Amino acid sequence: MRETERMKWREPGRIVLLIALAYIFSLAMRMIWIAWAGEHPDFFWNGQIMINTNDGYFFASGAQKELFGMHMENPRVPGMWDYGVVFFTTLAARLLPFSLDTVILYMPAFVSSLVVIPIVLIGRLYNMVSVGFFAALLGSIAWSYYNRTMAGYYDTDMFSAMAPMFILYFLMGAMERENFTYLLWAALSIIVYPFLYDQGLSIVYAMGLIYMVYMVVFHRNDRFTYRSIAIVAVSLFPFSFVVKIVLVATLYTLWKMEVLTEKQEKMTALAAVLFFLVAGNVFGLIWAKLTGYLVRGTENEGLHFFQVNATVREAGQIPFDLMAKRISGSVPGLFAALVGYILLVLRHRSFILALPLIGIGIFSLWGGLRFTVYAVPVAAIGLVYLAYRVSSFLKEGPLRHAALGTLTLAALIPNIDHIVEYKVPTVFNAREVTVLDRLKKEGSEKDYVVTWWDYGYPIWYYADKNTLIDGGKHNHDNFIVSEILTTDSQLEAARLSRIAVETYVSSGYGIVADTLFGNGKPDRVDPSRYLERLRNGEKIALPAKTREVYLYLPFRMIDIFPTVAVFSNLDLETGERYRRNVFFKMAEFRDSPEEIRFAGNVRLDKRSGLLYLGGRKTALRRFVVTGLDRDGHNLTQSREMDPNATLSLIFMKSYNMFLLVDEKMYRSLYVQLFVLGRYDPDLFEPVESDPWVRVYRLKI
Repeated sequence: MRETERMKWREPGRIVLLIALAYIFSLAMRMIWIAWAGEHPDFFWNGQIMINTNDGYFFASGAQKELFGMHMENPRVPGMWDYGVVFFTTLAARLLPFSLDTVILYMPAFVSSLVVIPIVLIGRLYNMVSVGFFAALLGSIAWSYYNRTMAGYYDTDMFSAMAPMFILYFLMGAMERENFTYLLWAALSIIVYPFLYDQGLSIVYAMGLIYMVYMVVFHRNDRFTYRSIAIVAVSLFPFSFVVKIVLVATLYTLWKMEVLTEKQEKMTALAAVLFFLVAGNVFGLIWAKLTGYLVRGTENEGLHFFQVNATVREAGQIPFDLMAKRISGSVPGLFAALVGYILLVLRHRSFILALPLIGIGIFSLWGGLRFTVYAVPVAAIGLVYLAYRVSSFLKEGPLRHAALGTLTLAALIPNIDHIVEYKVPTVFNAREVTVLDRLKKEGSEKDYVVTWWDYGYPIWYYADKNTLIDGGKHNHDNFIVSEILTTDSQLEAARLSRIAVETYVSSGYGIVADTLFGNGKPDRVDPSRYLERLRNGEKIALPAKTREVYLYLPFRMIDIFPTVAVFSNLDLETGERYRRNVFFKMAEFRDSPEEIRFAGNVRLDKRSGLLYLGGRKTALRRFVVTGLDRDGHNLTQSREMDPNATLSLIFMKSYNMFLLVDEKMYRSLYVQLFVLGRYDPDLFEPVESDPWVRVYRLKI
């Protein structure tokens, strides 16, 4: 066999080996967290480590629905065909000898590491296999991509950058080779993409548009150009999977059979593009995605509800250095990646197709850190390509490869350091899940739990109960739940809880706040007056009780309670915010016979009872000490001090921490029922009294 023929046979084997090595490396990096989490018994449930992202329980509940017939009374739980992650999870749990808990723990690591395949193949496409391999090492573990695809981060993010990279590779192959094989794989990847990760559809739209423009500008005289544009446009149609497959197959058959003239093919391509732009509302979708993360504050039309994006950390603006670290591991790494990408476009102009991925990464400066993940693989290719160009000054041979490897290692180190140091806990600990497991045995699956949206999905998964708001349904009803948790009237909280749950079910699972207040209608109700009637005990006909309603009040809500309060601390009619609430957790302090000194230059003079906030002193209304007995019941002592003061200091002895609160927060439902254990027995019945969680059943 001649040498050239032997090389052709060796090439595929070499590519497979490099992909395998990069995949194993990516997987191994993700096992570092598994090793650390395995040392914490409180991270385990049912003999397995729990996952570390709240949203994962949304999809895991969908798998429970398919596997065990659970959540049949929950209209929010997805089915097997709603999301690719639910489909593949259900399939894996049925076919593999592993529990559902094990599947959802490891699935993100195994799926997301597949990103190395298109990265290596892109390198091969441009005869830069070494660039593809080293870029795969970096792109598979770079800061942002790792954070959102690590073991336990069970979410659609495992497809977020991996799937677009496959689309990018196949479209690039179609550009460079003008080959129908690449084109058909690109079309199939585009068609499947919304099933895997529908949130990134605007990025795929942008890539499709750039492909079309590129082909017309640089290959306008090639017949393949218009054939490929038609197929790409059809694959982007807002139709079902099956319909698009049929349309693509039909077009491919027409092209192969040469049925249409060249002019007719051009007209077909033009019609397909126009239909895609109009029917897909392309520019409207892209604009909506952008403005959805840029617009924050209160709504301008109708009642002025507070928008959740203003409080979501992922949707907040981020500094440049954080963006750089999340994309490439360091600021120099990002600059190297951008320079390398520009050089790539100059050398191989088809790399312009990756611009939307780089662009959305830069947009994270305004849109939030979640957007950095899309740019990671392309940035890795750009960075390694720059290293490749620098090392090319050396003579071809081992020294050049060593130089490229060394430069890549320099880029890998900060990302590996981040992985080693990134120690995120599981969403809940074993004690909290034990409470939910007991709650699962209470009542039935049609019952509801009123709590903040952060805890919605885990409650579905572990307690098989429904919630009013959750991680994907945090709309105007955030106001309702916030009002329940922060009101100083337990009567209002109880009545509103019953009304909200029964209204939600009877209205066909609509938005409760809009239904109660008539939002968007000319004869809408004054929300303040409505709530005042509930608070003052005015006679209001409550809906008939059809199910149990529980309040879920976890200790961990202390950290976010000021944010919870923001959603109801405003006048819905005007959007004007009320006086800012005072609720501070103070866990760092030094106690002495004369004073208690807190962080932030705050101290309590024990002799005078005065609280010093920096240079200002203020009297306390009361000083409260609360602790827990062996059964989790509160033992509370309160010393009244100055009735004209506005602040109270609460020492939570069992948690070794203080709360500094104003009168509104002191009398809020959460502080009274969880922190102090004071509840109206005519309205609420304790179900669980655990240091981590308190659960009450509504009695009306």
